[in-house]
Amino acid sequence: MPTQTHTPATFVRIEAAALSQLADRLDTTLAAPFERAVALLLAASAAEHRIIVTGIGKSGLIGLKLAATLSSTGSPAQFLHAAEAVHGDMGILQPGDIVLALSYSGETEELLRLLPTLNHLAIPIVSLCGAADSTLARASAVTLDTSVDQEACPLNLAPTASTTLMLALGDALALELSQRRGFAPQHFATLHPGGLLGRRLERVRDVMHTGDAIPRVARQTAMPEVIHEMSRKHLGMTAVLDGDRLEGIISDGDLRRLLEREGTHALEKTAGEIMNPTPVTISPEAFGSDALALMEERKITTLIVVADGRVEGALHLHDLWQGA
Repeated sequence: MPTQTHTPATFVRIEAAALSQLADRLDTTLAAPFERAVALLLAASAAEHRIIVTGIGKSGLIGLKLAATLSSTGSPAQFLHAAEAVHGDMGILQPGDIVLALSYSGETEELLRLLPTLNHLAIPIVSLCGAADSTLARASAVTLDTSVDQEACPLNLAPTASTTLMLALGDALALELSQRRGFAPQHFATLHPGGLLGRRLERVRDVMHTGDAIPRVARQTAMPEVIHEMSRKHLGMTAVLDGDRLEGIISDGDLRRLLEREGTHALEKTAGEIMNPTPVTISPEAFGSDALALMEERKITTLIVVADGRVEGALHLHDLWQGA
């Protein structure tokens, strides 16, 4: 078989071209079948049934990822390995479920062996398939065409562009379902409690420092005591308060600039004389992602958390990275 020689950039361009063509088809020939597929999947998940994703080989690996994406964006899904299904795992199928089947050829033997059972249970199939006249496509309630002009593989054999397209189309299904279900950041946070993502999706109130952990001094506090409070609380700043009302903030940067400017005379100052009276604050109801974006925009590492003018907490950049 004749082969071609591609550069690394060519591999990517071939896959990018397949994705570009897919986007065009979603606006034209794929628009109607995509809408029917979404309607079927949405009806099943809205009735608290599951989307059973199945495939084998490279398509199975894509399917495993799509099942995870569906579940994490609000559409309960489970992956069923097509080969394991015919050896007992088919028992997970229940009336009311819907199957999302992935096979480029539409003739994958292990998938075709599932068809009688799916038909018996009246479980509809949405297929991602590159052959519209295949056995799988004919058995499907809806088939979404995943055909590509060529694979990125120089031999035009290894699934590359076709699996990239299949993944993108599956992601589009998952995200469209998520939009229509009204999936919101708070829902995403509930499903992603761990790691960096979970921290960013938690409310500020759930990760901020509170109580005695908040660095705080009064306006009249002398500089040696201000420095001691900042060192003791390890947040790189201190709030200047009048009772529980915020008057200003002193940061490590403020101290450094004061010492550079006035030397040891800086120790004669009070907190009220050197504080920044217009500090950046955030609400305890904001998401961690909002706090992170604000810190990046203002090039700061700490925020005072304020509600109705009262200081309720302090948030450091590191708080949003814990558990990552």
